[in-house]
Amino acid sequence: MMRRPIAARVGTARQRALWRAAAWRVATVLCGACCAFAAPSRTFAGAPVVHTVTVEAPASPQSPQSPQESGDARRFMHGIGMADAGDGRRWVFFSSSGIVPRGARRNGDWPHDVYVGEWLPGKPRLLRVHTFISRPEAQEPVSIAQNPRGNIFVTFEDGWNTPQVVSQRYGVYRRDLKPIKPYPNDVEAGGHSGHVAAVGERFVVFYSADWIDGGGVDNLGTGNGVYVKTYDAEGRVVNHVPVAPHRREWWPVVAGSPRRALLVWQKYIEGSTDATLEYAMFDPVTAKLDMLGPLNDTIQYYVYSSAYVPAVDRFVVVTTTADNRGVAMLIDPDGHRLATLDCLPASVREAGIGVDGTHAYVPIRDGRLLTLALSPTGMSVSGVQRSPIPWGSTGIAGFPARGGTMHFVSLTPSGAREADFDTARETPLPKAEAQCSTH
Repeated sequence: MMRRPIAARVGTARQRALWRAAAWRVATVLCGACCAFAAPSRTFAGAPVVHTVTVEAPASPQSPQSPQESGDARRFMHGIGMADAGDGRRWVFFSSSGIVPRGARRNGDWPHDVYVGEWLPGKPRLLRVHTFISRPEAQEPVSIAQNPRGNIFVTFEDGWNTPQVVSQRYGVYRRDLKPIKPYPNDVEAGGHSGHVAAVGERFVVFYSADWIDGGGVDNLGTGNGVYVKTYDAEGRVVNHVPVAPHRREWWPVVAGSPRRALLVWQKYIEGSTDATLEYAMFDPVTAKLDMLGPLNDTIQYYVYSSAYVPAVDRFVVVTTTADNRGVAMLIDPDGHRLATLDCLPASVREAGIGVDGTHAYVPIRDGRLLTLALSPTGMSVSGVQRSPIPWGSTGIAGFPARGGTMHFVSLTPSGAREADFDTARETPLPKAEAQCSTH
């Protein structure tokens, strides 16, 4: 997330809100339609179950937008992750300004807490949603990882009680959410925008720190470096490695295989409103870092995501280029790029990739769900289907439900929207859109 310079040690809640709003204006300019919500289709045959956590309806499209319906959507909800709860259940965590999102306070401060809800097989929505972590200021965006023994690592950027403007903080919990090393613990004072993945029994937190004023859209500035910290299963620090220190590089995302972590982040281009997408491989046991250079030379800021696909032992990275082309890349655990599809529909900002077996599910900007069929050496588009819920631009998570369905949770200003997608309802990508060749 974008912030004012960390060197400014103190700041009011109002200032924090202004920094966030400025950052969102940058992303809106750069992402264009990615920050809009796709409308549900009225022609979707046999529409899946849809649920909204909130009970308050948004204003009609014909009504003038109120201050609560315009501006930075992250002030309502931002950040989502999930973990296995045992017996087919899942925990879904998200950062929000309330179970019914309220947005910013009158003074501009964000009141986000971390919430958790329980998903049960066969149920259309999250149950027993409640506050998991609550402090003054905002705890967002939350990121979640779980290791093979079931331990859950929870991390987020925190504005509460920090010597700098924000701190990246964490806690570690058992599968039943009982504490092992509960919040608050610092990853780094002044750290921000962190994401976490499990690599074997260990946890890898990939985060940014500091800020540089100037440059970028509207001369609002950029992040100033990305770093990794490795933790053991109980949350003790194992190693700390600078990845791109004191450089205009930020918004780090991470995916974990049993042995290595894939690190992906964006790099500032002088004089441009686009970014370069960089990547590296990291071994948390040896602390070996392999810097592998650019994955794409001109992407839209923040519009990228990654996932590990155990069934083929491969990573998949999805991004959208400056000219609105969606791109998917297949990468092996040593960092070799094995296949690329470079003419897909544009993807959604901060949308996670759902994985089930040899398939990856990608929310796309025009309101559909795209399915990629993966093998150890290649990938192809196997189909698309219309989403009956809006794709929010502040966090989407998807996971296998049952009977060939995927359950998706999308964060929107009106609350968390949920739907089951029956993979049997997919249709081929129209010929006009299906000109991709794998290379």
